[in-house]
Amino acid sequence: MGDQTHVSTRVMGTYGYAAPEYIMTGHLTARSDIYGFGVVLLEMLIGRKALDKSRPSHEHNLVDWARPILTHEKKCLKILDPRMDGQYLPKAAIKVSNLAHKCISQNPKGRPTVSHIVQVLESL
Repeated sequence: MGDQTHVSTRVMGTYGYAAPEYIMTGHLTARSDIYGFGVVLLEMLIGRKALDKSRPSHEHNLVDWARPILTHEKKCLKILDPRMDGQYLPKAAIKVSNLAHKCISQNPKGRPTVSHIVQVLESL
């Protein structure tokens, strides 16, 4: 306020949802938000929390655990939340899984735009 300014370089956010580049640099972009959205999408698809210390150590972080599985259609269908069984078409679930995989890309430029996300979700 007035002639006193302050720019915080401290990284804020919830671990598990914050994009890797934001954690590394402290710089937020629209693509950082896409990463967080992808984590929420994964939580809904798989029925797990972003971070869950009650799971085996290799499954603590949902993104790290799910990312390689999302590239295989058959494996992907096996990890979907069993509470949703029969409430979706497998083809639609795979489409949403592919979208989530793109959203959680390590490379921010590889993440889709908001308009692309909306387009994919509306097509379902």
